[in-house]
Amino acid sequence: MAEAVIEVEVVYAAVDRQVLLSVQVTPGSSVRAVLLQSGIGKAFPELDLAVCPVGVFGKVIADPDSRAVQAGDRIEVYRPLLADPKEVRRLRAAKAAEARNQ
Repeated sequence: MAEAVIEVEVVYAAVDRQVLLSVQVTPGSSVRAVLLQSGIGKAFPELDLAVCPVGVFGKVIADPDSRAVQAGDRIEVYRPLLADPKEVRRLRAAKAAEARNQ
């Protein structure tokens, strides 16, 4: 008898391209195991799948090794931010305040 499988998606968007992979896995597989099985690390060798932040449908997963996937899940691999949004807003506000004072 064939083993049951579920289908999930793995997505990653680099600066220059994005990839969406459909992966068939056994029920109960962890998020991290699905990432490794998907082959996304081969398409993007710069990714360190052991430590990169990941989420499911936009919600960050704190422990991808223990979170089991469900049918239809969309696993997202996140890039590190290039700039801290708070710092960017602070600099923009300071620049605007300086322009008003001149």
